[in-house]
Amino acid sequence: MSLETLTELIRNYGYLAILIGTFLEGETILILGGFAAHMGFLELPWVIASAIAGSFSGDQLYFYIGRHFGPKIIAKRLSWQEGAQKVYKHLHRHKNLLILSFRFFYGLRNVTPFAVGAAHISRLRFFLLNLTGAIIWAFAFAYAGYLFGEAFRLFLDDFKRYELFVLLALVLVGLLIWLLTLLRHRRRALAHKK
Repeated sequence: MSLETLTELIRNYGYLAILIGTFLEGETILILGGFAAHMGFLELPWVIASAIAGSFSGDQLYFYIGRHFGPKIIAKRLSWQEGAQKVYKHLHRHKNLLILSFRFFYGLRNVTPFAVGAAHISRLRFFLLNLTGAIIWAFAFAYAGYLFGEAFRLFLDDFKRYELFVLLALVLVGLLIWLLTLLRHRRRALAHKK
């Protein structure tokens, strides 16, 4: 694959990748999006908008699934049961803060929308707090990637021709981390079943 082809792929599908990636999970793809924006492959405002749309819509969907099937889903996923208990505990004391900030807490990000939906929190409350949280989260992580790109640029000023390859390497490392995390969760779930 040529450098021009790879550049075009990032430019043409980068926002879609961010939208889908943040719909499903998020931080790694968003940081990479911020990094790509710093390098000029993507526009930072569109990276942020894609992340807001993906994160917000994904968590809204998970909230509604949780509202209708939450207890069944949580009961089937042993790895989520402990997280759901933490969510329920914090919902009683810090409802608004939890919904605003759950994206920032590793281990609670996936289970929280399901558990909040299962707890029958107001749809409007979740909608407004989820939107606000998605905006804060998208700005924070996109700018983190952008600033990382600036620091990286300063470090590698003489090696301009390697930037695209470094971006590709970061994407591959991010995917590897995601896959390893997924496999670890599956192993834990299988171990709990035995």
